[in-house]
Amino acid sequence: MAVGKKAKNAAQSAKGKAKEAAGRAAGNDSLQAEGRAEQIKGDAKQTVQKAKDTLKH
Repeated sequence: MAVGKKAKNAAQSAKGKAKEAAGRAAGNDSLQAEGRAEQIKGDAKQTVQKAKDTLKH
């Protein structure tokens, strides 16, 4: 997996976790949902990239 893409996708997942935690702490359901969505998006990108790498080898 390309190191830059791996780091970017991991950062997106981490950012989503932080947003979700902030939303939970503030009682903001919208921010919490946005954080979960961002985590899912980052995780999905990581899965796709891993699948591409597996097919290359």
